[in-house]
Amino acid sequence: MTLRASDLGVTLPKLPLDRNFTPVYAAPVEVSPLLRRVLARNPNAFTFHGTGTYIVGRGKVAVIDPGPLIDEHVAAIEAALKGETVTNILITHTHNDHSPAAAPLKAATGAPTHGFGPHGAGKLIEGVAVEEGGDMAFRPDHAVRDGDVIKGDGWTFDCVFTPGHTSNHICFFLREEKTLFSGDHVMGWSTTVIGPPDGDMAQYFASLEKLRLRDDAIYYPTHGGPIRDPRHFVTELIAHRHAREDQIAACLKRGIDRIPAMVDVIYSEHDKRLHPAAAMSVLAHLQHMVAAGRVATDGSPTSRNLYRLV
Repeated sequence: MTLRASDLGVTLPKLPLDRNFTPVYAAPVEVSPLLRRVLARNPNAFTFHGTGTYIVGRGKVAVIDPGPLIDEHVAAIEAALKGETVTNILITHTHNDHSPAAAPLKAATGAPTHGFGPHGAGKLIEGVAVEEGGDMAFRPDHAVRDGDVIKGDGWTFDCVFTPGHTSNHICFFLREEKTLFSGDHVMGWSTTVIGPPDGDMAQYFASLEKLRLRDDAIYYPTHGGPIRDPRHFVTELIAHRHAREDQIAACLKRGIDRIPAMVDVIYSEHDKRLHPAAAMSVLAHLQHMVAAGRVATDGSPTSRNLYRLV
């Protein structure tokens, strides 16, 4: 008999995911008084319908996550900005579906880029291309840190450092609309892949808890639609992640001690094409559980190790 996730005896909280989203490509869509979104035509299992580039303000504007190097998308952003001045380019993190188009946008506008820093130097994800890989070329003109403020004409951002998905992930809070641009840290349509070695589950849990304590009115992730009850969503997301670790512990209790076998059980109801990325998240969870003393392994925890309960 094939073991399934439902056989583990762990109730996984049902996240209030919302996959209702009508994609409009290559044209700006008004989403709030201060906010427009231009959607890149790069839909896949990790980007949902594509990368949403946000234009904030009127006249003198900021652009958040210019997105991938797709000619149609870069042209659409430039067309949407006709007659306006870009004063700042903000980058949540340096995956290839978020930051590469900053280069042509900067060249066209002269606007400086802002981000936490370059992609995790020299770090590779164990043979798996997760969320299109890292943009190793990006270097921000201005390195921002938690609590930094970026001011423009009619808009103000607070920088909120949220490592976990990547080591350089940072969110931007728009004071005027109490809106957090959550990048890939929290998305309303799916959970976030945490891919070691640049992704770190302990940091991700800490960053989620940091957001749970805030009173943001709404999140706009880079993929998918808004999250309109963010504190509730983040609370459920934390519970969901803890339940994943309980599933891993249940696997180990049954003698399932290798990651591929765990993934086959825990993600038995998911598309197998997503299993390589799921394996990276399971590894991230196991690294967290080893550090917490809940699980043991010989040597540093990797995707090839055998694991056991403590």
